[in-house]
Amino acid sequence: MATTFYVLESVNNEKFPYRLTIRQGDKTLLALRVQDKWPGQKGNIFCLREDNRKMDPPIEEIERVPVISLKRIGKRLVVVLDRPINKRCDFLFLKKKYKTKDGEYEQIFWRTQQALKERKPRVKLITYHSENLNILIDTNEKYPWKFSNSNTEKTRLPVGDYALLKDNEILAVVERKTFDNLISEFRKMSVFHQQLAELSAYKYSALVIEANYSDFLKADKLKFYTPSFAVKAIAELFAFHPNLPIVFAGNRKLANEWTYRFFEAVDSHENDTPHEKISEIIQEYGTTPVIKGGIYYEIKKKIMDDLPEEFTFEMISELFPDIPIDFIKKVIDDLKKEKLITKKNRRKNVWKKM
Repeated sequence: MATTFYVLESVNNEKFPYRLTIRQGDKTLLALRVQDKWPGQKGNIFCLREDNRKMDPPIEEIERVPVISLKRIGKRLVVVLDRPINKRCDFLFLKKKYKTKDGEYEQIFWRTQQALKERKPRVKLITYHSENLNILIDTNEKYPWKFSNSNTEKTRLPVGDYALLKDNEILAVVERKTFDNLISEFRKMSVFHQQLAELSAYKYSALVIEANYSDFLKADKLKFYTPSFAVKAIAELFAFHPNLPIVFAGNRKLANEWTYRFFEAVDSHENDTPHEKISEIIQEYGTTPVIKGGIYYEIKKKIMDDLPEEFTFEMISELFPDIPIDFIKKVIDDLKKEKLITKKNRRKNVWKKM
């Protein structure tokens, strides 16, 4: 991926004397006309988006700084620059309705970390309360957590123990471990690393442990391992899976609560429709590919709801021509383990619903 730059140029315009662009190779991700070089103590700087407007061309480049990160947080585009000072800022994209006519107009404000600190705005969370979450619980969970104001369904998950379902797609996945569960995983760390690698491939995921970190320092609780070994094993989990949140929730009740709030925040974030320009910038900027877990669930639903009582493997392949054969085989194998289907004719690869 080409390096992304923040570029500031001077312009022959009294009201908007500067042009600010974010560029990645030959692509211009964002182009704004701004009223100052940096918001500083002013708090907010009003910006105009160029788009197809006819504006004065830039005269001289003032600075060019590599961009470390571009990220959407709610209605803000958060930018981190590769320099020691004046490194963090964001662009707030708003849509306002006209007072005297139909339609909407755009407002963009450029703000810095320092200005936000000094203004001391009223604390307001970006996420909000979500009701009727759709939560999937893996069939292996004998005594599952409880989720109030949620629709729950038991099914075989491709990975993890709990998943948030939205529009037939798995948005978030949580792997639950008790103290004893995690200790037992130490005996087969290579396999556990594989499972966590699959878990962390999802856009939102977490490993939630029903214990405190300090519990793994108590020799009388560990039995087969020393505290030194246990904390080294845990450190290895953090080091090998840096993008996977690992949460020591303390106990079952708090682990349940943390997971519910996590799913609630994810649902809220996905429901918060960003300004179309922010979505376009993030898409152009590029992010790490993530698994969309819904295809696993979609194949299962298609088999059980839409296919005839007796069906062949070829029928599924025709419905999902772009999905690898091994992935479809895994879904079929899971349905067999759940005793939802059985093999009728081994030679002709015919399956029957039970």
